[in-house]
Amino acid sequence: MAVVLSAALAACGAARAEPGQGEVKVLRYQGSAGNVTFPELAEELGYLGDVKLKWIGNTTSGPQDIQAAATGQTDFGGAFDGAVVRLKAARAPIKAVIGYYGSDKDTFNGYYVKDDSPIRTARDLIGRKIGVNTLGAHHEAVIKEYLRRQGLTPEEIEQVQLVVIPPVNTEQAIRQGRLDAGTLGGVLRDKALERGGLRPLFTDVELLGPFTAGSVVLREDFIAANPGTVRTFVSAYARAIEWAQTRSRDEVIATFRRIIAKRGRNESDDNVRFWKSTGIAAKGGVISDQEFRTWIGWLEREGDIEPGQVEPDDLYTNQFNPFAAGSGS
Repeated sequence: MAVVLSAALAACGAARAEPGQGEVKVLRYQGSAGNVTFPELAEELGYLGDVKLKWIGNTTSGPQDIQAAATGQTDFGGAFDGAVVRLKAARAPIKAVIGYYGSDKDTFNGYYVKDDSPIRTARDLIGRKIGVNTLGAHHEAVIKEYLRRQGLTPEEIEQVQLVVIPPVNTEQAIRQGRLDAGTLGGVLRDKALERGGLRPLFTDVELLGPFTAGSVVLREDFIAANPGTVRTFVSAYARAIEWAQTRSRDEVIATFRRIIAKRGRNESDDNVRFWKSTGIAAKGGVISDQEFRTWIGWLEREGDIEPGQVEPDDLYTNQFNPFAAGSGS
């Protein structure tokens, strides 16, 4: 990762500039098919002012999304906080500015097996295959933390095989026996459970309690060169989160459907009917130290970073979030 970043960062140079145009006002980003991101919601609600969004495609990988932002292919990206720590440890010049997803009693990720599976405990996963959407991110971290807390040794944990599989294929792979267990969340989990035949081995919210799990990052030089744009963007993002946190589920779903219909990407809006909550722990996505400390500790135990190599203060700022007053951050 460090080698790739070094080459890419050298190629893209300083923060994206528009000579004679002042601060950048058009922000490039990756979206999610059939879903609405909070910047898209902010745009619909009129919160972005003179800042515009430019969609360049979709992604299902948080690590890929923040690498795209770090290398200047996009202007912002979001990922699991542990992936943000990894990227910062690789000397990427990024800063997290707002939390954007998490887990609560309504919105969470579960780790599922077939009803008749012999897997009942963490120890039963030794030598088995678990499907995840990507490596080095939320699901790998949660699975390994679960195994550690259930008493497995590092050597035993290494025998649990994580298999990368597109989320839309996970349910079928479990049912066909190609996976012994798999990660399901959101609409994919709800649809799978409607069909029956699956049960959870554990969930991330049972393991960790309600928590914000991922953050949106910007390049540090982009922040320095475009402070007004960044303040507008993060403030709008935070207000959109707070709007979704406080409005009725029906109103949020109706707004998401309207956005999907207007943007014309040849996609279905069926997924949004399963939306239940933001999952974000703090009002407006304010970030806390603990959200990063949990995963810094995990990466140190894994040997992926040295103790003290990365501290929360290196990773994030709440200075642009209007809901951060009095947060102590």
